[in-house]
Amino acid sequence: MLPELKTFLIAMSPLVELRGAIPVALGAYKLPFWSAYLFSVLGNLVPLVAILLLLDPAARFFSDRSLLFKEFFSWLFQHSRTAGQTKTEKWGKSLAVLILVATPIPFIGGWTGAILAAVLGMPIKKALPLVVLGTLISGAVVGLLSSEMLKLFC
Repeated sequence: MLPELKTFLIAMSPLVELRGAIPVALGAYKLPFWSAYLFSVLGNLVPLVAILLLLDPAARFFSDRSLLFKEFFSWLFQHSRTAGQTKTEKWGKSLAVLILVATPIPFIGGWTGAILAAVLGMPIKKALPLVVLGTLISGAVVGLLSSEMLKLFC
C-alpha cells in the first residue's frame, strides 16, 4: 500500500487522527512535509464532514425507530446543549469548536469538535469552515513539531 494512502487512512481514525498520521508519515514513511500534511489533513477531514452531515439525520432516523435511541439522543442533545450553553456563552460556540479542533492534544480534536458542533446544532455552513480551519491549524502545529523533533533525534 502506498505511504500516502496509509497516511490518509491513519488520519481518518478517531483516536489517532492527524496527530498520529503526520509523525508516522514523516518518520516511518519518510514523506516530504507537504505530502504528510496534505494527506493527513484530507484524511482527517473525511470523517469530520460525514459527522457534520450525518449525525443529526442518523439520530432522527434511529430515534423514530426505537424508544431507547429516542431517549438516548434526546438526553444527549438536551444535556449537551444545556451544559454547553454556559460554557459557550463566554467564548461563543464558534470559538469553542475552533479551539477544540485546533488543539493538538490526544483524545480531543476533529472528531470531538465535529460531534460537538453537530450536537450543539450548529448549521453546516458555520461548522464546516471552523472544523476545516481547526484541522489546518492542528496539522500545521503537529507537522512543525514532528519535523523539528525528527531533526533533533534522527
